[in-house]
Amino acid sequence: MRGRRRREEEHDHDHENTERWLVSYADFITLLFAFFVVMYSMSSINEGKYRVLSDTLVEAFKTPPKSPEPIQLGEPRKSLDPVDKLIEKPDIIELKPEPVVDTTQTARIAQQLQQSLKPLLDRNLIKIKHDKLWVEVELNNRILFASGEAELQPSAYPVLRQLARELRDLPNHIDVEGHTDNLPIRNEVFRSNWELSAARAASVVHLLTREGVDPSRLSAIGYGEFRPIADNRTPEGRRRNRRVAIIILADKHARRMLEIERQGRQH
Repeated sequence: MRGRRRREEEHDHDHENTERWLVSYADFITLLFAFFVVMYSMSSINEGKYRVLSDTLVEAFKTPPKSPEPIQLGEPRKSLDPVDKLIEKPDIIELKPEPVVDTTQTARIAQQLQQSLKPLLDRNLIKIKHDKLWVEVELNNRILFASGEAELQPSAYPVLRQLARELRDLPNHIDVEGHTDNLPIRNEVFRSNWELSAARAASVVHLLTREGVDPSRLSAIGYGEFRPIADNRTPEGRRRNRRVAIIILADKHARRMLEIERQGRQH
């Protein structure tokens, strides 16, 4: 009996030991299930994005890639007619016509000045030249200014007053140009020939306005020694270069055309 009871106890003890691993295995399976549930909840798949990506990959492998569409700027271009699709018309650049200059106007002004200022012409106090774009009245500098000065001499007033009477009724724009020779000047009043020539032109402009010429039609320009009409290496040439020129312009385009013409003569 003692031996039988001992065998039964050993059999029950072995049976209990063989089933204990099931508890650990069940716990492990439970933890593993919980782990996968958490991972699934953290990585939920956006079905819409997944479908778009899938369709894009399938399309890319089925057909060759398409060139990107150009970015449309501004208004969309209208569709062309069937004929225009074959031949597109080039853009037409509208060319503006050149301004028409009344070539007889300057001739009339020059003739009028030559008649009314004939005494001054005979005494070589002024010279009159004209072109289709301008009329130039060149004033003898020795009757206008003393050497290195910009204040008008008494002998200048009768000449300029007579000229102002002819200019004040004209509608044209008038440029007054001051010119010097190339001898350098530097004193307390004028640092260079630029200032001297500009001051001389301004003195003439002031007198013309006092005599009734509309100031809105007048400009004072100083060119210094840089627009010579004679050789500065001789006394006679320097005397000719010291001058004031009154330019009566045909119209608003004449100033630019006059500069182009002068540059062409210099070259």
